[in-house]
Amino acid sequence: MGEFVTLEVKDAVGTIRLDRPPVNALNAQVTAELAELAKEVSERDDVRAVILYGGEKTFAGGADIKEMAARTYPGIAKFGAILTGTLAAIANIPKPVVAAITGYALGGGLELALTADWRVAGDNVKVGQPEIQLGVIPGAGGTQRLARLIGPSKTKDIVYTGRFVKAEEALRLGIVDQVVAPDDVYAAAHKWAAQFASGPAVALRAAKAAIDGGLDTDLANGLKLESHLFAALWATEDQQNGMKSFIENGPGKATFEGK
Repeated sequence: MGEFVTLEVKDAVGTIRLDRPPVNALNAQVTAELAELAKEVSERDDVRAVILYGGEKTFAGGADIKEMAARTYPGIAKFGAILTGTLAAIANIPKPVVAAITGYALGGGLELALTADWRVAGDNVKVGQPEIQLGVIPGAGGTQRLARLIGPSKTKDIVYTGRFVKAEEALRLGIVDQVVAPDDVYAAAHKWAAQFASGPAVALRAAKAAIDGGLDTDLANGLKLESHLFAALWATEDQQNGMKSFIENGPGKATFEGK
């Protein structure tokens, strides 16, 4: 367990919690602790789904600007690569991941939220990539994951202006997937994650790999990847149990062991 980032596992749902007051700014230590927990939840069989959470007040207000401003070019190049690698590790967690967004998700905070498969936000939330107001650009996925999510022109508006996007617009643009009352954010995120706690873990991992991997290539190669991952599931107990249950009992009644 880290000083600023912790993991709690209950009923197969792991919650990665940021706790660096006042706004969970992402510094070198937070980044290192996130990387460790991304590796841990990826490897643990007792974790079937993951929640990224910053607490009741703020998801993550961005990078630690004081720390960043003090860096030289070689220093920021090194840190930028580490932060990008950490967020990639979170994006590559081979399990369903949901971001529970409260308060603000700005700069590096939004980039962290973009690594999730699903994003739940409070109706008072503001998100954005305000780096341009500091004379720089997003450096850990803000120009890339956001553009893949909502398209280049909408991303350019958000990045060029550095404006804050309110929850209603974020939902309309597709930056977040669900908006709820502020006090209900974690519960809504947990509800989404919990549905996978007893699901076919290997098939879910394959589905994530197919979708994410397909987005990085052309359609023909994406279809080859999908076909390979599809066929590989015939080596799992979950496939055998799932199809046997369907034949004998009808749909939606199978139990899975995640093997």
